[in-house]
Amino acid sequence: MDRIEKISNWLKNQGADCAFIHSKENVFYLTGFLTNPHERVMGVFLFPDEEPFFLCPNMEVEQARTAGWNHQIIGYGDHENPWHLVKIELEKRKLAIEAAAIETEEISYAHAEALKSVFSGAEFVSVDGKLKEERLVKDKREIEILREAAKLADYGVEVGVSAIKAGVSEMDVLAKIEFELKKKGIQDMSFSTMVLFGEKSSKPHGNPGLEQLKEGDFVLFDLGVVFEGYCSDITRTFAYKHMDEKQNDIYNTVLHAETSALKMCKPGVRIGDLDKKAREIIEESGYGDYFPHRLGHGLGISVHEYPSITHTNDLLLEKGMAFTIEPGIYLSEVGGVRIEDDILITNDGFETMTSYPKDQMIIK
Repeated sequence: MDRIEKISNWLKNQGADCAFIHSKENVFYLTGFLTNPHERVMGVFLFPDEEPFFLCPNMEVEQARTAGWNHQIIGYGDHENPWHLVKIELEKRKLAIEAAAIETEEISYAHAEALKSVFSGAEFVSVDGKLKEERLVKDKREIEILREAAKLADYGVEVGVSAIKAGVSEMDVLAKIEFELKKKGIQDMSFSTMVLFGEKSSKPHGNPGLEQLKEGDFVLFDLGVVFEGYCSDITRTFAYKHMDEKQNDIYNTVLHAETSALKMCKPGVRIGDLDKKAREIIEESGYGDYFPHRLGHGLGISVHEYPSITHTNDLLLEKGMAFTIEPGIYLSEVGGVRIEDDILITNDGFETMTSYPKDQMIIK
């Protein structure tokens, strides 16, 4: 059963007459076409028993066809009202929409108001949960792409390490990483690349700048690429020239937390127990107050997607899930350490898709 058919069957079971799927990630998941329409409206209209149609700016129609969409496309120019064209199509099909499913977590107020005018008097329900459920377990092709994305993330760290030298700035290294990945054909990073030196590495979402590297600094890389529509995400932390006792203790604690959580990864394990295990190790070492974020997140078309790897999550791991494991400790006066890998759940265990070495490393 293909992806569109699954959503159509879900609509039938929910008693909904239509679904409007418009986020670029879910449009890509359903159509194979990945683009950012910016302020223009683009989305897929799905029905329980009718052929779907794709509402798309005229300038994108040919690319949507090339990407594999073989159903109806309603293209429109910038001078046209796309919602009026949708209304005409629904009237042509003699469809009365009494209940419509929308991405409640993604839709703008303006689009919601426009849909109300198209589906006059209709009740709206959320399709978010169903789409998360469908995207949760990756198929064979998705897994192949995620593996390649992970390899490119490994390469990004390799480039970053090779660029480290006395006097270099965070932005110098960041630029080198992204330049070399562009040469590999990567157009987009999956998020803003982080290269952080010294005390700045204690900020989990720090902003790289012109700070220059000093001996004894932590060097933290957090980066990922978008490859064929799918994301990778890796973090590695090093020390430049030497590492003191405190840095050494922090690093080994984070590494122990990560490897211990990894060893638990297999089908049937409660997701929350992964976070709980890593957090217990960090707390027992006296750094519990310095691990402020969740252990990880789902990975796929979005770099942060369902599920969230938190201690409260009762969902069980199953084959085909992809997510990150990324414990960290952040001390403002010392710096921070985070170690992150991309994980795939297999038949009886896990595969670590990122493979850059993480044994304690000092960049000489």
